[in-house]
Amino acid sequence: MRLFGTETEYGLSIEGRGAAEQIDDSAAFVESCPYPAFPGWDYGFESPRQDIRGFQVQELAYDPIDAEFDFGKTRTLDKNLHANRVLTNGARFYNDHGHPEYSTPECSHVADLLAHDLAGERIVLETAMSYEQVTGKRTRIYKNNTDFHGASYGTHENYLFPRDISSDELIRALLPFLITRMILFGAGKVGSESGRACRYQVSQRADFYHETANIETLYRRPIFNTRDEPHADPNKWRRVHVICGDANRMPWSIAMKVATTQLALDLIKVGEAPQFVICNPPRAAEALSKDETFTWRIELEGSSWTTAIDVLDAYLSAAEKLFTKRDAETDWSLAEWRLALTDAANDPRRLSDRVDWAAKLVMLEEFSQAEGEWNIARMQSLDLEYHNIDPSESLFNAWIDMGRGQIIIPFERVTEAMSAPPQDTRAKQRGDLVAQMRDQIESIGWRRAKLKGGGEYEFIIEH
Repeated sequence: MRLFGTETEYGLSIEGRGAAEQIDDSAAFVESCPYPAFPGWDYGFESPRQDIRGFQVQELAYDPIDAEFDFGKTRTLDKNLHANRVLTNGARFYNDHGHPEYSTPECSHVADLLAHDLAGERIVLETAMSYEQVTGKRTRIYKNNTDFHGASYGTHENYLFPRDISSDELIRALLPFLITRMILFGAGKVGSESGRACRYQVSQRADFYHETANIETLYRRPIFNTRDEPHADPNKWRRVHVICGDANRMPWSIAMKVATTQLALDLIKVGEAPQFVICNPPRAAEALSKDETFTWRIELEGSSWTTAIDVLDAYLSAAEKLFTKRDAETDWSLAEWRLALTDAANDPRRLSDRVDWAAKLVMLEEFSQAEGEWNIARMQSLDLEYHNIDPSESLFNAWIDMGRGQIIIPFERVTEAMSAPPQDTRAKQRGDLVAQMRDQIESIGWRRAKLKGGGEYEFIIEH
């Protein structure tokens, strides 16, 4: 069974406001959402401190910089601080540590996931317009992972995975893929905020990897997150919570990031994942991101080495052998993966019609050639505007409007996903309940809803 979704924390910039007001502003922003929604969330099945390796941590680390801004603040009730909104399309929209976060509904098809991820962009943009009308303050939203001042915010993916495969095997088998996939799905970034300095790198999150695997999401961030919070029957399922990825604007990258990761997990399920043991994974990931020669060499244990392209090719070749002709979506994913690896090996700039880091690099190189220099402050400003989700200002949208980027999903399908849930997952039960009975709901979450009169709905994954 395949089930997945994405969570995107958006960068929020409000005229005249600063970091000290960010948490309260983000909550007020979410409350301005103009779409029908139930205002609340059921935290009954949440277990953020439970680790898949069989233990529970006493507390989660908090970023000391964020703590400085929050020192001495008196907050309202938690439910108001998070400003939860459950939408008719089955999605959750809420404030997460000062960032508006949009969690797509559960999807079983990559095309549905893409539609709902892009629907989230439009819902967040329309919320910004509504917030501006209420406050009179110019509001900009960025779908990225860094503010260029040391702060990083996440773009997470979630995959349903069987409980009977050990956590050690899951981590060992998936880690090489998670480290190397950035060469196809990185968002690109001017400069560096930690570690070795560079002119340009392929990933925005690579500067912020501190450990190989742990449960944290706000501080000491890992490549592999070990949170054991399945949002499903814990006796049968895990939720693979991927926090190391970048926020993508390119539709191809959004779709293929999820499609290829799901295929890697499918290989693990059948015991056919490639075997690589990478030396010092956090530093290996940083080195890949900042390798401006695009050779992407990786040191392996045992004094040997390989390349990111060879690692990804090993996963792809195994998937081609086992999953070709399984279904049309898998065949499309495999074909696109093969073409992208070929382009990455021959000339990575050929990826600029579908991969964010390549598109942004080509765009910035054209700007710098016109201006006669690569001015890092100017380039970072342009980098940020690539991620602006307002089509009238976004350099990503300008790239698309020039016909230099692929559009792989109809506009109408995204519009539909703004209000309608996927029809073949439990998100339909949640979304329909919000659409038809939200005044009668007492609480609602991923797994269940409770009604004011005492009734309860359980949202079943397998139905």
